[in-house]
Amino acid sequence: MGTLPKVAVIGRGLMGSAAAKYLARAGLEPTVIGPEEPKVMAEHRGVFGSHYDEGRITRKNATDPYWAEASIASIARYAEIERASGIHFFSPVGALMAGEDSGPFMGQAREVAAEFGVDCEDRNRDGLAQEISSLNLPEGWSALWERSDSGHLSPRRLVEAQTKIASASGAKFVSAPAAGIEETSSEVSVLVGEEAHAFDFVLVAAGGMTDHVLGRDPKYRVCGRTVTFFELSESEAEAHGNLPSLVMGTDEGHYLLPPIRYPDGKVYMKLGGDPDDLILISPEEIGNWFRTGGRETARQHQEAWFRSLFPDVSVEKISTAACMTTWTNDLRPEIGSLSERVHVVSAGNGAGAKCSDELGRRGAALITELLEKEL
Repeated sequence: MGTLPKVAVIGRGLMGSAAAKYLARAGLEPTVIGPEEPKVMAEHRGVFGSHYDEGRITRKNATDPYWAEASIASIARYAEIERASGIHFFSPVGALMAGEDSGPFMGQAREVAAEFGVDCEDRNRDGLAQEISSLNLPEGWSALWERSDSGHLSPRRLVEAQTKIASASGAKFVSAPAAGIEETSSEVSVLVGEEAHAFDFVLVAAGGMTDHVLGRDPKYRVCGRTVTFFELSESEAEAHGNLPSLVMGTDEGHYLLPPIRYPDGKVYMKLGGDPDDLILISPEEIGNWFRTGGRETARQHQEAWFRSLFPDVSVEKISTAACMTTWTNDLRPEIGSLSERVHVVSAGNGAGAKCSDELGRRGAALITELLEKEL
């Protein structure tokens, strides 16, 4: 066999690290280009990512069959990823999808669950309250309860696990952002700092920075998101430790993570769902947004929701963090080839963390299947 093709993966977040693993396992030697998580957000002046957290909801069911299929495939591989890496990232505490009983959110969720055979218990508000007395859903709501193979994952540790496996399989990592690419008929040049590096193929998995890396007019709608953390005492965390994750069919897309211990040693519940969109266009706007730590108006909105859902939960302290969500017009990720040499797997649409392993696999396949055809 001749010299292996040189492949770059731009972005070392959830999709990029997964894609690197699959490329390396296919016998290639991918170079993954992207910065590590900033030590201090407020002081960082480089590129930010959206996986800097300890809690993302994972579940098989969805309101769109695409996301259910991708999630089912990914969740089936969680145990293998944990075994191969020795890194635990998945907490199977169960997950709820809840909303107005007769509304489209619950209707679509029930249809998708039936189509894919997702094991869910359909509960009305009063029935759910008998088991989860601390949760006060709005009147007229019901919920689908996935008890198995669902809950939450640590995106930080999932990236660490995928990175470890990819590295052991031959992937290389460059801890610096890619400023852009330039394609010729014979190669793709990736600019890293002041240096240009030549590759045969490039897979861009840069999330909200993808349009900028590609140098194209904005294709994605990148939104700044605020998440609010509700710090619990140890006793309060233990009292509510049986809570499942919760996705709500509201216009704002509210979701809630149960008590999770963060790197600072404290336990938090987290609620997201912004009252309006904060559109981020330039890399400067994205950087400035992450350094703010979130919006006060969103915090107030989310605190009100938390208090209505958990009126009896005692909170020690409330804080916020900034995040971002990358949306496409069809609310599905962009996975495709822009040319024979440049390929993309990006845009999680607020649902990409749980199924990032499958999305990364599909992104890697754009290149591996192309090479198979050439043999």
